[in-house]
Amino acid sequence: MIGRVGLVRGSADVGVVAEAVVDLGAIGHNTRVLAGLAAPSAGTMAVVKANAFGHGVLPVARTVLANGASWLGVTSIAEALELRAAGIDAPILAWLYGIDEDFGAAIRADVDLSVSTPAHLEAIAKAGPASVHLKVDTGLTRNGVGWDDWPELVRAARKVHVRGIWSHLASADDPGNPSVYQQIARFTEALDIARKSGINPELRHLANSAGIIDVPEAHYDLVRAGLALYGVEPVPGRVAGLTRAMTLLARAVNVKRVPAGTGVSYLHQYVTDRETTMVLVPAGYADGVPRLLSNRGEVYLGGERRPIAGRIAMDQFVVDAGDLEVQLGDEILLFGEAAGVPTVEEWAAWAQTNPHEILTGIGARVPRTYVQEQQHG
Repeated sequence: MIGRVGLVRGSADVGVVAEAVVDLGAIGHNTRVLAGLAAPSAGTMAVVKANAFGHGVLPVARTVLANGASWLGVTSIAEALELRAAGIDAPILAWLYGIDEDFGAAIRADVDLSVSTPAHLEAIAKAGPASVHLKVDTGLTRNGVGWDDWPELVRAARKVHVRGIWSHLASADDPGNPSVYQQIARFTEALDIARKSGINPELRHLANSAGIIDVPEAHYDLVRAGLALYGVEPVPGRVAGLTRAMTLLARAVNVKRVPAGTGVSYLHQYVTDRETTMVLVPAGYADGVPRLLSNRGEVYLGGERRPIAGRIAMDQFVVDAGDLEVQLGDEILLFGEAAGVPTVEEWAAWAQTNPHEILTGIGARVPRTYVQEQQHG
């Protein structure tokens, strides 16, 4: 995307000095790859929660549905209703809410609801005839009904339409971790308990992105693709052929030559050791640039990587460009897919977090621009 990103929309001409360029072609490609791994035994749910991991929920939802996904997954009912309001009629599952949520609105919009406690089941049943997915905690110890309460929940669930039973893997991104197969065994047992109570759902789903790629035994009837849709390989050492979809870029808004011994940004935690060029980038932690990248992260400028100099501020940070010839308006690539550009995985490592947090942290004031660069697959 280098050499084309800045020409996609003519950003400098319309006053945009920072933007996230989202390659919908890459997301379509990734969807086809993941759906192909699950087929023919399992369908694919595309997880588009958190504004499609920061990529923009409506363009992404339409793209994944056109490229092999048959379901959409979101966290909240509000996210599901946003999709319905935009005219998207594909099956949707929402899965995280309190017991005082407006379940009636979700039911009227034909949104499937996850059930993780008897209290949620009761509240949903009172709201109307819903389709539910019972979630059992098989070892993640997060959401999902506790194991000891599972028999009670499935008995009570006979009064609603149970379309699915599901759970979530804790360690599928750690190849060979024995907990994965312990969870599969526990999930199988949970399905047997449900069957003995007269519940035989049409959909059983357990595999996340890593499970799709590395644990075919967890595919069942439906898989849930999250991070991998956006091009991050979820299993270390396994290359599924995914393409990163987001490039974060900005344009230089100040350029100055400074002498050796110049302190940069707050508290002067970066001091130049030679005469050098400092470039101001108009993006900061309010836009999703982690403060932990201060004095440790890199960007791509003028055909090479250059270090972030000094503390990252709320709206801006400084790059030490050395002896590069830099002009106002020159493009700076913060992370992306192209050769030489730092990746979102590298940014996550520098920030001591995961790519999920980097992508979902890109702020609302950073406009998204949509292109169709990736065509193969």
